[in-house]
Amino acid sequence: MIRVSVFIDGANFCYGVKSVRETYSDFHFDFGKYIKKITKGYRLIDVYYFTATLKQTLNPKIYIKHQKMLTRLRKAGFNVILCKRKRIKDDEGNVRHQIKEDDIRLALQMQKDAYDNKFDEAFLFSGDGDFVPLPEFLREKGKKVCVCFFQKTISDTLLRACDYYCEIITKKVLNKFFLRESEED
Repeated sequence: MIRVSVFIDGANFCYGVKSVRETYSDFHFDFGKYIKKITKGYRLIDVYYFTATLKQTLNPKIYIKHQKMLTRLRKAGFNVILCKRKRIKDDEGNVRHQIKEDDIRLALQMQKDAYDNKFDEAFLFSGDGDFVPLPEFLREKGKKVCVCFFQKTISDTLLRACDYYCEIITKKVLNKFFLRESEED
């Protein structure tokens, strides 16, 4: 049976969900159920979720929802990798917070697991073109990469660099995997 591991770029997934519908949130997405569906017939080895914690002081309600999601992922057996969040001020003085180190940590983890021969195929949840060298490297190591993406957030070069893809695009697909209120706690 083919061994697979899943690597989720949390920030990219969040933006992807919002690209389908602005009011949607990854906080309510059932990652476990979705991953079971797309990896059916494979032997699932590991699931990694790369993100950074939100600032509790900026929005306590959103912080609590994010923490609940991370707890749910950990309980489902996911490896939650917390990265840094950096405060950035633009030219107009607007402040935003950006996740740092997530892409490099994801790439290094995937390379490490490939080197340790933990998987045969990797599922990469991201549309970020910065990952293009990753599937190229893994192919040299005899590994395959499936990119899972949203239509509005995919880099064409990443799509071409991977062996195959799984498109997450429609409201119908997202709605099927959203948690209901009773499932979230």
